[in-house]
Amino acid sequence: MPEAWKQWEGRVVNEEFPLLRYLGGSERSAVFLTKRADRELQEVAIKLILTNAENPELQLSWWELAAKLSHPHLLRLFQRGRCRLDGTELLYVVTEYAEESLAQILPYRPLTPAETDDMLQSVLDATAYIHGKGFVHGHIKPTNIMAVGNQVKISSDGLCGTGESSRVLGRSSIYAAPETADGGGMSPASDVWSLGMTLVEALTQHPPAGPGSEASELVLPETLPEPFFDIASHCLRRNPQRRWTVTEVAAKLQQALPAFPEKEMVPPPNGFTKWGYVGAVVAAVLLLAIVVPRLFHHHPESGTEPSSAVGSSAGQSEAKPGAGQAVQPNPGKDQASVRSNASHAADKTRAAKNAVNHSSGAQGAVLQQSSPDVSRSALRTIHGKLKVRVKVAVDSSGHVTEATFDSRGPSRYFAERALRAAKQWTFQPPQVDGRGVPSEWMLKFEFERTTVNVHPAQIFP
Repeated sequence: MPEAWKQWEGRVVNEEFPLLRYLGGSERSAVFLTKRADRELQEVAIKLILTNAENPELQLSWWELAAKLSHPHLLRLFQRGRCRLDGTELLYVVTEYAEESLAQILPYRPLTPAETDDMLQSVLDATAYIHGKGFVHGHIKPTNIMAVGNQVKISSDGLCGTGESSRVLGRSSIYAAPETADGGGMSPASDVWSLGMTLVEALTQHPPAGPGSEASELVLPETLPEPFFDIASHCLRRNPQRRWTVTEVAAKLQQALPAFPEKEMVPPPNGFTKWGYVGAVVAAVLLLAIVVPRLFHHHPESGTEPSSAVGSSAGQSEAKPGAGQAVQPNPGKDQASVRSNASHAADKTRAAKNAVNHSSGAQGAVLQQSSPDVSRSALRTIHGKLKVRVKVAVDSSGHVTEATFDSRGPSRYFAERALRAAKQWTFQPPQVDGRGVPSEWMLKFEFERTTVNVHPAQIFP
């Protein structure tokens, strides 16, 4: 069947999703690049699954439940349903498009300990969220750990309940826990086993060696650095009751944080994802990215799990801070969109520049600010400081008329929330001859593991 999937390029699923490019597949499923017409032609991925390989109603019901989940490191599921192509009955699920998976990196290089720490924290955070909602992931392995920009996310299309057998991708071969080998039910402990297998492979490019007998424990490479050796050894206990839980793994990793000095996060070069392009061509690609930065973008050509959105409900809180005051995350209801007219704002700003002639006495102030709607679990994924700079144009009444990025930073999730919050700020306009005039401000957002700081600076007049 894999050779037949590609023939469907150019077809349209349910008169809504064009199959733009075949990304990869197996005997039972295939992934294509497509677009969502309802979201300004947003690029997404669509997975097609043969209905004769699944229990269709059960699969659709699990997708319906999974679509209600929202976490910054969990690939969001957008739409799902049934379709028919050339007489073949199929199920489909639409998710966010991921540029790269861990499985595409490991054939060329292992992750560094710092990269492994970052990856593991993201996966643990999402897995803990899944378990807390009563789900089991069931398929934690390199192909299902993906990079969307500079953010690590795990797949969501194979989630199931505790005790249920693996469905969408079948038994995950070497990544499957021993207790599931004969069709046994999935559990949080089986996810921990899969995580341990993936951890060893991420650091060594190979899964751990098999035991001498079915009763023996796996043999782990002695070269595994701590704390990863300790974590892997406790994840890969044959008896599921003796394995660490996700919470215990996270606690061990937290204790070892001094081993990974925090450093300021910087965005990857243009066209690069979380782990960069495959190691064998990094140098050549870097050169191309410098010479023709808009031409190169890596698209996976082999089977890669599609990814899903990281959207959570937007919100705001208001305060009257001074420059650099910390803003605590406070999710709430979405606010109405603010006015945005780039050309009008630019004209007013240019007119104000001529009027005030760069008067040094024209100084405005912040009246109210809105905090970015970020979850605490998302903040815990940050190492050091993650910075986003947003420039806002403000009219003579003190309202934001335009907000644009001066620097997006490495994460689309945090950048979008900083931009959304910036549009809700209000200012006391600078005064010239007793009248308020338009102004421009730079809002410097600094996201840290426990808080968000914002440094506003008036840059005109």
